[in-house]
Amino acid sequence: MSFTISSPALLVFIGSVTFIYFATRKFGHDPREPPLAPQSIPIIGHMIGLSRRKFNYYVDLSQQTGSPIFTMSLPGQKMYVVTTPELIQTAQKQHKTLAFPPIEAKFASKVCGASPEAQAILDKNVNGDEGDFGLSMESYAAMRAGLQPGSQLDDMNRVMIQEIAKSLDLLQPAQGEARKIGMYAWLRDAITTATTRSVYGPLNPYDDKAVADAFWEFESGLMSILVGFLPSITARNPVAARSKVAKAFEAYYKAGGVQKASALAQKRYQAEVDNNVALADIARYEVGGSIAVLVNTAPAAFWTLLLLHSHPGLLDDIRKEVDACIDTTTENGSTAKTLDITTLKESCPLLLSSYQEVLRYCSMGTSVREVTEDTYLGQWLLKKGAMLQMPSRIIHQDSNLWGSNVTDFNPRRFLPEEKQNRPRDVCFRAFGGGKTLCPGRHFATNEVLAVVAVFIARLDMKPVGGEWKLPTTANTNVAAVVMEPDDDIQVEIGTRQGFEDVKWAINLNKSDKIFAIVTEDSRETES
Repeated sequence: MSFTISSPALLVFIGSVTFIYFATRKFGHDPREPPLAPQSIPIIGHMIGLSRRKFNYYVDLSQQTGSPIFTMSLPGQKMYVVTTPELIQTAQKQHKTLAFPPIEAKFASKVCGASPEAQAILDKNVNGDEGDFGLSMESYAAMRAGLQPGSQLDDMNRVMIQEIAKSLDLLQPAQGEARKIGMYAWLRDAITTATTRSVYGPLNPYDDKAVADAFWEFESGLMSILVGFLPSITARNPVAARSKVAKAFEAYYKAGGVQKASALAQKRYQAEVDNNVALADIARYEVGGSIAVLVNTAPAAFWTLLLLHSHPGLLDDIRKEVDACIDTTTENGSTAKTLDITTLKESCPLLLSSYQEVLRYCSMGTSVREVTEDTYLGQWLLKKGAMLQMPSRIIHQDSNLWGSNVTDFNPRRFLPEEKQNRPRDVCFRAFGGGKTLCPGRHFATNEVLAVVAVFIARLDMKPVGGEWKLPTTANTNVAAVVMEPDDDIQVEIGTRQGFEDVKWAINLNKSDKIFAIVTEDSRETES
């Protein structure tokens, strides 16, 4: 989202920032700390740079400093930014002194609107220093258990895939006709439905369109909730939308909806019950949990479909891969086509490479840690209370790692035969890494591959404007890991030539094989 600041407001803002700065002069710079990044205007230069350049500002500073890590001095907060995969690997091993759970706990109350009592429960043993107990540690364990490859994840995937198939049945126009849609709007609606039904079961609160719309209004106003003074006043609409979704979840739990839900939803709920979290706060936390399962999949599917269609010759090549995975049967003059999503991960290397390149090309997430005590990262001293950031964009846009074509979309970059021409797997950071590696990466990957593969197998698509144009992404939301388009693309949809009067079935066999998309997955498949 964008903000317009008038001159008087800007003066008030600068005055407030200056006051905060002088009130927090304790944040001096020790020569043993990482070097200071330059800023164009003292005190507020980095804030202006971040507001103007967003996630690309870290790339700018990395190129200016040329250091594996640098310091950003912000009013009231010191921040260290890591710029090399080697140092990131070292940081991930120091997960007790460079910790994520304390940051998540601090933001949970503000983002979710949880009560002080719930916040106190979450703060107890938040970083697991006393053992693997408490709401923070048990919630992490529940997420990992519910989303790890196996029968429980397969159950979620099967529900998701059938919902995607239903959405495509409704989208496909009658023979000889065409339909115009907003590409991103359709994807977001279809993925919201498929994801939430697979997670929350038949009593899914997001089946109420008013609740789904309220969630997206809350999501679009996250920044105003996080940085606003008295958000109940300054972010009234997003806060009201959040409350609407939380009340829907409270009703869902009271109706026994979670007993019919996925293992993921049940395990998360049980961890909160076991730690004596009140039902109203369980509902509030689940609104925050919805951010994790919903916000990034639709943009990933959007960019994958868009770049597959706009990159010369790519759509035809990937269609050949997907078509080879389709079983066709004819009975009594009726044609049926069956696609098993599991085979895509085994037989479509260009599709998988393109998807991974989309994430490298379009991701802008940042792994964040709190420095819990004075410590050293390599040769550099990090001070207690500072924040450590590891922006994926810096790594993904480093020409020293990826080559001179780093700013190009290269769909063949991740093909097996190109391994010698790309950096080590640890340089791919779309899902983070270490102790906080995204546990939902397998589900998200299956969902994007299902949407994209079945879409291009069944449908033709062309831009209403006559040519493909990539939208800008300046207003990407604070919670997003994948860039969000500022404007939708209007497209015309038609049934793929030669595929008229076809009945489609989409299946998922037992998915023993995982797509090793990050270095940690490679270790799992080797063990």
